[in-house]
Amino acid sequence: MRYGLILIGIFLFTLFTLSAHAQDMREAAIKAKADREAALAEAGKSAKRIAGNRASLENEISRMAAEVKGLKADIKAMSHQLEKLRKKKAELVQQQSGDEMDMRELAGTVRVVARDLEGVLEQSLFTARFPERLNDVRPVLNKERFPGLDDMKALTGLFFKEMSLSGEVVLRRDSFVDRSGTVQEGNILTIGKFTAAYEAGGETGFLNYSPGSHRLFALSALPSWSVRKNLSQYIKGETEDVTLDFSGGAALRQITHRPTLVERIKQGGPIVWPILAIGVFAILIVIERTLFLARVHGNTDLIMGKVNEHASEGRWTECETIVSTGQGQPCCNVLRCGLDARKEDRETLESILQEGILKEVPRLERYLPVLNILAAIAPLLGLLGTVTGMISTFHVITLYGTGDPRMMAGGISEALVTTMLGLAVAIPIMLAHTFLSRRVDHVIGDMEEKAVALTNIIARNGHCRDRQIVESLSR
Repeated sequence: MRYGLILIGIFLFTLFTLSAHAQDMREAAIKAKADREAALAEAGKSAKRIAGNRASLENEISRMAAEVKGLKADIKAMSHQLEKLRKKKAELVQQQSGDEMDMRELAGTVRVVARDLEGVLEQSLFTARFPERLNDVRPVLNKERFPGLDDMKALTGLFFKEMSLSGEVVLRRDSFVDRSGTVQEGNILTIGKFTAAYEAGGETGFLNYSPGSHRLFALSALPSWSVRKNLSQYIKGETEDVTLDFSGGAALRQITHRPTLVERIKQGGPIVWPILAIGVFAILIVIERTLFLARVHGNTDLIMGKVNEHASEGRWTECETIVSTGQGQPCCNVLRCGLDARKEDRETLESILQEGILKEVPRLERYLPVLNILAAIAPLLGLLGTVTGMISTFHVITLYGTGDPRMMAGGISEALVTTMLGLAVAIPIMLAHTFLSRRVDHVIGDMEEKAVALTNIIARNGHCRDRQIVESLSR
């Protein structure tokens, strides 16, 4: 029973519950319907909004697609432009490289020109006057510095300045280093780039430019008197001609390095002394022979004229007196022989006169053979010196080789100096021997002429014929 009650209670509770639930279901259904309608309305709105947005989006997409297309076209154009720019860049890089090479070449050329200009200015005597101009050249030689247009203008200006100075003759008051090594002030004459001279303290001479100190130095040796006089007159404006050294100072330097006669003789070694002794001995002989021949041949025509005059008149005493005044003269000695033999026949008289002439010949030709021998020995000694000098040269070559020519200069100098002295001594001796021989021949010819003239006079006066008559009568 109880279970029936429970079942009835459960049935009643269920029935009550289901009725309440059904109520709720109806309310829920109504609400759900309302919600559904609201949702549909909202969905419609959303669909409309979505449709609107879709159209907007499609327009945007279309716009963006067009924009993308435009951008792609721009990218393509820009790519083409980029390619052109890259080519242009490559060309510019290549051009830049070429320009850099040209600039480096230009800089190198400018430095070479600057170096040449520096050498010219270092050697130019005008640098003593303008030493500051080297400061414009030396910065250009710096390899770390690129020479600009100002540097090129400066170099060009220096070139033109040097050319302008080379054509100027300037006389100015300036200082120089004199021959004693002290700085002295005086008149300095510069004639172009060739010659510089000075006049100070009554002394006139040439100046030499020193590139190291950029100063002018007086040459240690003065030029000849005529050159000094010419320089002094030119500085004073008294003449328009002046001595120039076109070699740029080389000829002037030779003045100081010119060896003296004694130094040149010493370079010849011991062989030069016998050659010089031969020369001195030959000079003594030549002087003695010249004076002797001049003395024995003097006034012979005057004496012979007087003798002929007296002989023609038969005044033999006067003839002998005149001949005796020429004591020692060969011609008078021969005439004396003829006068002493005037009573002999003509043939004998001629023989006596010829004998007298022959007696005088050794006196006239004395020392001439010695002079001839000396003329032959002198070049032989010179040749001997040449041989000894060459032997000395080859000895030096054997020991030290041919690397230093100065080591061989001693032997070569000995060879050349001895040869020169041998010829220098022999040639005048030969000329003097020829001259004296001709003088002797002339004196002998003169004696023969005078002897023949006296013979003719004696024969014409008949002394010989009388003697022949006397001889015939005595037979």
